[in-house]
Amino acid sequence: MRQAILTLNSGSSSIKFALFRTDQRDLANITVGKIEAIGLAPRMKARDGKGQTLIERHWENGAALSHEVFLGELLDWLESQLEGSALIGVGHRVVHGGVDFYAPLQITDTLLGKLDALSPLAPLHQPHNLAAIRAITAMRPQLPQIACFDTAFHHDQPAVATRFGLPRALEQEGVRRYGFHGISYEYIARRLAELDPALAKGRVIAAHLGNGASLCAMLDGRSMDTTMGFTALDGLMMGTRCGALDPGVLLYLLQQKGMSAKAIEHLLYSESGLLGVSGISSDMRELLANPDPRAKEAVDLFTYRIARETAALTGALGGLDGLVFTAGIGENSPEVRALACQRLAWMGIELDDARNRANASVISTPQSRVTVHVIPTDEERMIAMHTLATLGRTTA
Repeated sequence: MRQAILTLNSGSSSIKFALFRTDQRDLANITVGKIEAIGLAPRMKARDGKGQTLIERHWENGAALSHEVFLGELLDWLESQLEGSALIGVGHRVVHGGVDFYAPLQITDTLLGKLDALSPLAPLHQPHNLAAIRAITAMRPQLPQIACFDTAFHHDQPAVATRFGLPRALEQEGVRRYGFHGISYEYIARRLAELDPALAKGRVIAAHLGNGASLCAMLDGRSMDTTMGFTALDGLMMGTRCGALDPGVLLYLLQQKGMSAKAIEHLLYSESGLLGVSGISSDMRELLANPDPRAKEAVDLFTYRIARETAALTGALGGLDGLVFTAGIGENSPEVRALACQRLAWMGIELDDARNRANASVISTPQSRVTVHVIPTDEERMIAMHTLATLGRTTA
């Protein structure tokens, strides 16, 4: 019997999913989709491997429904799409693996308990990742589940890239830079090696630009440094997250404004970034289309920070051979790519305007000293690959 792998990425208001059929360790996409606006006006859309829509559904009066309810309905629907294949495992994106977990692992009660302890380091993501695992366990207790860690790709960075200027006792407790979006960066490193093997061996910065955004400096496909650190708040400004911030601001908010830790957490994670600066929206598409000068200020700050952090990571690499744009904004916004690269023209980056607007794979000119790629990421496929390999090791 043919076999299938399900991947889940459960967030605070969405559940991304994909179903893959396995064939001698190759993966064919059966369906990919998303349930979004959970807690507000939930809706689901899924398409098949050819991009054809399979289902569009809205839950009227569904604002009070839980993630577990949606996971149950989703699992029932996905099993109807198996086409005679047997579901052999579920792979989950787990945002934080801490110091100890840097390879995909089959879920156990002991592992879940240890991952729970990391939730304060990723409060918007980790609890929802783990809740999805528990929900699947309750519904399909015999179905193996694999945790794939977003921090894992950065685990072997040089110590100088992971340390803070804090007392060593805190570092020994795990207060260090971890980095995130690792599943995406791992996929990009593999894909770039297929598209441009010579460039992939060189000094490359990948820009994962979406509602969450970060940069990763890679040498020969390995992570050497990244903009996110101890939590997913660090580095670039994002949709609703502030990015790098003087810690003195936190002291000011605590001591002078009298804000609680919970209020500051909400401010930094949910009220800042593009939304906070513009006062309009966290959606880059809306900001680019809006003539309000506050929208332009938010876009300018977003691209300024991309350029600034790219220059810093270029210093860490000792030069730059390639730049890769990926994720929702990186793959689909020629305007953002152009604005960021204009600020980096001094490095020899030169875009081909027509190719950039066409979202071509290579958008730099032949004369550009830095080759610029646009590569769609596929975290779901990367998770499925890890899940399949881990199940193979487990059953060997």
